Amino acid sequence: MVLLAVAGYLAVQYVTGGAGAPGCKVAGGKGERTTYEFTPEQAVNAATITAVGTARKLPERAVTIALATALQESALRNLDHGDKDSLGLFQQRPSQGWGKPEEIMDPAYSAGLFYDHLVEVPGYLDLPLTDAAQRVQRSAFPSAYAKHEPDAELLAAALTGRSAATLTCDGRPGATPEKGPDAVRAALVRDFGHDVLRPAGAEVGGDAASRRPAATGSDERTVTLPVTGGTGSGSAREQGRRGWQLAHWAVANASSLHIQRVTYAGREWTAGNTDSKWYPTGTEGAGGAERAAGAVRITSAR
Repeated sequence: MVLLAVAGYLAVQYVTGGAGAPGCKVAGGKGERTTYEFTPEQAVNAATITAVGTARKLPERAVTIALATALQESALRNLDHGDKDSLGLFQQRPSQGWGKPEEIMDPAYSAGLFYDHLVEVPGYLDLPLTDAAQRVQRSAFPSAYAKHEPDAELLAAALTGRSAATLTCDGRPGATPEKGPDAVRAALVRDFGHDVLRPAGAEVGGDAASRRPAATGSDERTVTLPVTGGTGSGSAREQGRRGWQLAHWAVANASSLHIQRVTYAGREWTAGNTDSKWYPTGTEGAGGAERAAGAVRITSAR
């Protein structure tokens, strides 16, 4: 019976790519029609995996490998069970030196540990994705990661900010008590590290968006994250990519952190819209687009 249960679990791991009702969607960029739908839980975990990778200055390909691996191992869910003593997003085993159970169950820790091992693989950026993942995971199904590569590429493009305004969620609040600007700040630090709040000191309130009444009529607070891209010919592109990463991260965390609105670069996402699209804010004229591109504004419902 035990062998049958293990075999069944492994078969499900190989065949399935997700569970639960989708509440989020990422679409391909210009000229692409591909979409991937996933749950708010999966969105939070994908955003964490991506943030940990980019905080380490790793390329998008590394993030794609990590996301495809987590899609295969756990369907981007932070599982407290698995084959033998496997746990977490990457099904890492305490008995094999991956850390204590409570550490592995921390998505930021487990993602960081995956990247630690990935960068030690010689030439991992040039390897087929499934080979690079297998060098880290030592899976019983070494070719299983390949089927998740298209979805992982879509997620990575959006969550690293390369693909603008392509990730949306319905943003309907979950049961978690985490909400408000303090919870947003804590989650940002959890995923990106303390430096995410340091460019000019993220601040609460003060902008026009935060003073607008919420659709629910509740009071709102806004965390403003200034976005800087450094100097040089690619600085504007770098700034835009960083801004869209933070904006997409906020949307991915909208349900868990009770985020009501995200604004960046003249576009705005609002929780609860049935189409859940990014809409123009009307700030494009008279230098508004330039000002809007300089900061990501994350408005929480209280």
